[in-house]
Parts: sequence; structure tokens; C-alpha cells
Amino acid sequence: MHIRNDFQGPCGGKCDDGEMLSLSFDTERIAIIGPGRLGTAFAYKFGRDNKKVILYYHDVDVCKAINRDRFNARHLTEDLARRLGGADKVPRLSPKLYATNDLERVIEQNDFILLTVTMDRLPEILNQIEPILRRKITPTCFISAIKGLAAVETTRRLLTPSQMIRDRLTGLKDRYDVVSIGGPFFDVDIALGNPVCLSVAGPRRICQIVRHNFIDVNRRELTSYYNFDGVGIETCGALKNIAANIKGVADGLELGDSIPGTLFSRAGVEVRAICRILGGSFQAFHSQAGVGDMYVTLSSDASKNHRYGRSFYRLFNGNSVETHRTVLRGIDGKPEGPNTIFNVHQFLKKRNMYSPIFRSAYRIFNEARSREEIRDQILQAIQFDRRTREYISPVSRILYRLFPNLWYRRHRDFLANP
Repeated sequence: MHIRNDFQGPCGGKCDDGEMLSLSFDTERIAIIGPGRLGTAFAYKFGRDNKKVILYYHDVDVCKAINRDRFNARHLTEDLARRLGGADKVPRLSPKLYATNDLERVIEQNDFILLTVTMDRLPEILNQIEPILRRKITPTCFISAIKGLAAVETTRRLLTPSQMIRDRLTGLKDRYDVVSIGGPFFDVDIALGNPVCLSVAGPRRICQIVRHNFIDVNRRELTSYYNFDGVGIETCGALKNIAANIKGVADGLELGDSIPGTLFSRAGVEVRAICRILGGSFQAFHSQAGVGDMYVTLSSDASKNHRYGRSFYRLFNGNSVETHRTVLRGIDGKPEGPNTIFNVHQFLKKRNMYSPIFRSAYRIFNEARSREEIRDQILQAIQFDRRTREYISPVSRILYRLFPNLWYRRHRDFLANP
């Protein structure tokens, strides 16, 4: 099935030579860049939907193994085997899937590109994609499932994945669109066809095409809601990982059964504030990608970031760097939380922004020297918040709307007082 679509980009859908781009999307095939746990899970899903799937990975030996064995031995397979009761019960990838290390072929032959790489690898991938996209004559839709934030030192900014894509592909705006997906989705659930619900954000027209042809094909497995706020969806998806890291640590502290609720709600306050500054809206936190994703990420052992925090506290030896390395060796896939913690900390410091939970996260995972210090950091962040009101006053709502980059609580100065 080919969809003819009259969607036009910011340049009116015209090439440099003035000829009109005919935006004809091939919805029968999709490419996945990043065959880690999540990329592999979506490969299973698209295969069940009878799509042609091309999987990109730079290692030719891994690609050959996937094409030969019809599963990804490096990622996800062991977890699936445990869940299903043996390696012989792990489903095989679709015969319509092909793994390759030829990035040019991947970009040129596919109109829809699902990005599942980690945030720290995205700039490198975009640098490789840019010259290929410049030569490509058909339109491209990037579907970003990345959950992370990148710090830009020169401009004191935090970038979401879609913002980074647009920042790196400047001058090619008429050749691509970006759709962001967020929400509570664990790779194992997607791989096994368990019910999952997503938020899909971006230009409404292209989001409708993505939802109809790739997300909502079998709604007993995967379904979605549309959200206008792509930046907000991505910010929530990144920041909840920090809260999950802290929750994992708190689980080892025997603080009782009440404090996780406070951690959840107060982290939400900080998520909303940063989301607004980055260009999103307050409503994003009340979406699938906000409260939905934060709930399961803080409460489920399926969350890499929750497991990271729990293992960090259990294995902590007084040296945060050594502990970090030890924890990562025991986790399949890379949790985005630790890298996001560092980038958010740099942003908070430069903006003088008051964010007790996210500041404590940096100290816990980078500066703590004892378990007692870790416990004190969590208690300080949750129990001694300088804010005394749970609501945003009408005046603050107006000022947030008018001056989102100025009206926020400072760590120090006259706006630091309750």
C-alpha cells in the first residue's frame, strides 16, 4: 500500500531547483536504526504486522548472525527465553526482515526510519545521515523512540531528540519530518505482543499516517493517542528516568511504603517546570508519556533505570565511577538515566534553577562517598523542599505563559524564596 499525501514541508514541498516534491510514502516497509533491545522489539512487532523491515547496525557480523539465525543474540533474546521458559520458545524474527550495515541503503530505500539509538549516539548517526538525506529525492519521516536529553554547552540549552534532529539537519527541512513516540512501553512487552499504549506527537498529518500504518495496525497489541506537544512528550520521557534511578536507590533504604508517592509527585513538579522551559507545555506530564511512563518506570523491575538505581545502591563501594561501571556490566542495554542526570545537572547549574530532586540525583550518582550520604540526599530532596504550595497560582500561570524562560524558581537569588 502506498499513500499519496499532499503534505508540504516548511518550504512548500519544493526542491532547490523549484520542482515540486511528490510526497508519496511507502508504508509497507520501515527501517530501524539501533538494533538494541527496543529496536529488536519493534522488529518483532512490525514483522507480525507483515511489514518489510530493514535493520541497521554498523557491525557486519551481528547483521549476518541476525539474518542467519532470525533473532538478536546480543540483545533481548535471553530475557525472552526466561519469560517464555527456554531458548527454543523464543520467536524468530520475520522472514521479511533484513539486517545490514549499509546506512546509505537504509536511508535511500525507506521513507519511515525508526530511531532507537541512545541519545549520546544520535549526533554521530545524524552526521552520517545528513549527506545521504541531501541526495535523497523522496521524503523521509523519522520516528524517534529515543528517551534522553543532550546538553549544548555553547548555548546553555538542553535538546530533546527531535530538537537535535532539526538542529543537525538544518537546511533540509523540506526533506523530512519528525514524529516522537513516548509512553510506558517496555521492549519485552512490545516483542511479545502484550498490550501497549503510546503517545504520538508531531505534525498532525504525518502522525496520522504513522499511527494508522505502524502503531494502530493491531490495537490489541499496540495503540496510540495523538499529542500536539512533541517537546513535552520527549522531555517527560527523559526526565522520568532520573526519578526511576532515585526510586531504585530508595528501594534499598527501607524508608517505608509512603515515601515513593512523594517522590513521584515531587519529581512531577520538576518535570513540568523543565518541560515548560524547554518549549513544552504543562499538559505533557498528564499524558501517557508523563504520568503513565513515570508510574511504570518507577514501579516495575522491567525498567533498566529502576534496576540501575537499585543495583547502584546495593553495589556501592564509595566510588561512584567504579560502581557505575560495575552496574552497567550487569544490565542488558544502556539505561539513559545516568547520562541524562549529568546533562540536566549542567543545565540546572547554568540556569540557577531550583530542582532539589534532580540536583540530588547528580550528587548521589556522582559525588556520594557513603550510603549514609545517599540516604541524606534523598531525604533532603523530598522532605525539605523549600516550596510550600502544591499548586501553581494564577499569577504564576500567566507569567509562565508569557516568560517561560524567566519565570521559574531559582536555586539562589530573589526568586529562590517560597
